[in-house]
Formats: sequence, structure tokens, C-alpha cells
Amino acid sequence: MKDLGKEAVTWLEIDENAAGQRIDNFLMRQLKGVPKSHIYRILRSGEVRVNSGRIDATCRLALGDKVRIPPVRVAAKPSESAAPQPVVPKLDKVILYEDDALLVIDKPSGLAVHGGSGISRGVIEQLRLERPALKFLELAHRLDRETSGVLILAKKRSALTTLHDMLRDGEVEKRYLTLVKGVWRDQKRAVKLKLHKYLTEAGERRVSVTEDGKASHTIFYLRKSFTDYSLLECELKTGRTHQIRVHLAHLGYPIAGDDKYGDFPLNKQIAKQGLKRMFLHAFSVTFLHPLTGEKLHLEAPLPKELERFLKTLGTTNEHE
Repeated sequence: MKDLGKEAVTWLEIDENAAGQRIDNFLMRQLKGVPKSHIYRILRSGEVRVNSGRIDATCRLALGDKVRIPPVRVAAKPSESAAPQPVVPKLDKVILYEDDALLVIDKPSGLAVHGGSGISRGVIEQLRLERPALKFLELAHRLDRETSGVLILAKKRSALTTLHDMLRDGEVEKRYLTLVKGVWRDQKRAVKLKLHKYLTEAGERRVSVTEDGKASHTIFYLRKSFTDYSLLECELKTGRTHQIRVHLAHLGYPIAGDDKYGDFPLNKQIAKQGLKRMFLHAFSVTFLHPLTGEKLHLEAPLPKELERFLKTLGTTNEHE
């Protein structure tokens, strides 16, 4: 394909903050405001090259790679002639911990961790807008949109890769609090099930328990008993999609407010009582700092709307 103008071609050398990234994700960071469809078009056409060779969207960049980015024109919007509007900070008040390698926040319920599927801006996009000086910022793991609580992000590529290894090897202890319908009998119960992830006809992610699924493991602890509900602490031993939600639904203890696997008539009832979200909160995480080795234990308090709903329930017993 004919070059669109060599004087406008950009060559970038990959540093440690970009090493390991897929080329499509790298381009989305470099070409902010350019539609994803156009980014994939220039990848397919061969206009983007790595070390002068053609690549596809799944190519992972290595330290020292030289990336050719063709000239990309973005049509200016009428409003762009005006002074840029300041970014309204939304997440600066929910930071639990920050240093030069990590940023840990207490994610609010209802906020997706990243954009896509009709969501224009998630946690990662919002934080990049709020912290424009950061050269690198990536999610170390994910939380469901409806789940609140501790979310870890990395500000260095080296911290991210180490965290991914730690998460894979079970070296990050993540604990959740959830309220389920029904009376939980065991003080401690380990649940191991095989989970299969699939897409519905509407394109939504779902998970089911199947014999040919991937192994999953959660340990549940009874924290408090109510007349018709139980408050559980959940320790994740694996990190499968929707793991806690599917484990509990399969056992017959649906999470209050769960709109995917829950008790839908119950959800309508408790919404009238004031609970308009899923009662699942990532309340603590314990791990060794990926760069210094320091032990970190971070907690996010139970959100006020969940505390208020607990106070409306009749307590029968509390457990330590």
C-alpha cells in the first residue's frame, strides 16, 4: 500500500512500560480519539509495522521494538475550537493506597472497570483522564460492574507482570462480603466446582457449572445469620468469571440483588426495601508489594447502602 506521507509517519521505540502489550491496545493508547474500527483497519492493511515487518492485532511488543504508525487524521469536532473542559475527578476520593508502582481504589458499584459494550468510560479510562501525566496505567485484575470494593491497578509494567504472576499462583488473598437468601449452616465450607463460560444470544457473558469446565475454588465463612438471610465472607482461591455468584446460585443461596444468577422476584422485593444493587463487596486484599516485597493488607469498608440494608434485617446470630 502506498505510504500516506513519510513526513507524517511516526516511529516509536518500545520502552519497559509498553513491553508485553498487544499492538492493538498500544495503538489505542497512542491514538486517543481514533475509532477502534480505524485502528484495526490500519493493522489489517499493513500500515502499522513492527521492526519493518507486517503484524496482526495479537502481536505482543517487546522491549526495543520499533513501531511504525501511519498518519491518522481525526475530524475535529465543532466543540474542539473552544477551551477544553476540565476532567471532573470521580475517583480521587476512593483511593485506598498509592505509590510509584501501584494505585488501589475502592471501586463503586455500577462502574465498569473498562469501557466497551455500550459503556463509554470505565475505571481505567476515567483514571487515565484524571492522571494524564502517568505514562502507564493498567488493571491488574477485574471486578464485575455491580461489585464494589478493592481494585488494584499498576503504574509500571514490571509491577503489572509480577502481579499477574502472583494472581495466577494464588499469592494474592482476595476476600469478599456477600448477603445470600437462605440460612447457611456451616461455619466454614470449601466449594469446588467446574465452571464453563459462554455467551448468551444477546452477547452477554454467563457461566454455568459443567463437568468439562475449568476448576474453581471458593471458601465461605459464615459471618452473621439473619432470619431469612446469611452474611458470608468469601475467600477466592481461583479467579474465574462470576465465580462467587455462580457457586452460591448453584448451591441454592442466591446473592441478594444479583440480576444474572439471582432470585428475580426477591430482587424486586428487596429493591422496594432499599437495596437496588447486588450485595457483593470486595472488602480486603492481602499481598506482597510486587516491587518491594512489603506485605500490604488493604480494606474497603462496607458501602453505606449495604450497611443500611443489613440494619433492616432481623439478626438471629453473629459469628466470629
